[in-house]
Amino acid sequence: MPGVATTTEEIELQIDPGRGGGAAIRDGGDPGRGDGQSPAYQRASITGITLALGGILMFFLALTSSYIVRRGVTTDWQAFPLPRVLWANTAVLLLSSFTIEMARRALGRGAVAAFRNLWALTSGLGLIFVGGQLLAWRELRAEGVFLSTNPSSSFFYVLTALHGLHLLGGIVALAYVALRSWQGSKVGRATGAEVAAIYWHFMDGLWVFLLLLLTLGR
Repeated sequence: MPGVATTTEEIELQIDPGRGGGAAIRDGGDPGRGDGQSPAYQRASITGITLALGGILMFFLALTSSYIVRRGVTTDWQAFPLPRVLWANTAVLLLSSFTIEMARRALGRGAVAAFRNLWALTSGLGLIFVGGQLLAWRELRAEGVFLSTNPSSSFFYVLTALHGLHLLGGIVALAYVALRSWQGSKVGRATGAEVAAIYWHFMDGLWVFLLLLLTLGR
């Protein structure tokens, strides 16, 4: 019957992903959001960032071990007051962990505009943190505490500098996720955002650990 044939064709148009209807509904109007991406590529991305973070963790643990050993065997170790701006920097970085998680969840809901705003805010907070670290260095230099002043100051500059460089890498990753065109990619924007968020949370936790080390291990 003509009426039945027309109805059947309309139903096929709505449920057949090959005709684009299902994909449009799943993507919520944003093909780069990451829905429908390959689970295999998603797992590979998570595995890759996990291995990378494992390497970074081992590197900083080796530096921590050197810090503890050097402090215990030397007679020229001289403690110095840490710049107060470091605590403000820590609050900024912890706030950025909250905003990046909110951004990732907004993307999962399909709220792309909210995701972009929160993602940009996270990047801005990261830059503020790096600027705050530079202010801490400037304050120490004004007090006559330099890289070569004593082993304690040497470890402070090295640890904060290496963490800052890794955090700058995270800021680059945030920019990549925000600016890349994800349409047609085997790994969607959602996976890119998840990987970047995992790295960012790790950098936050690493900084809290380093700050405790520098504070309690002086």
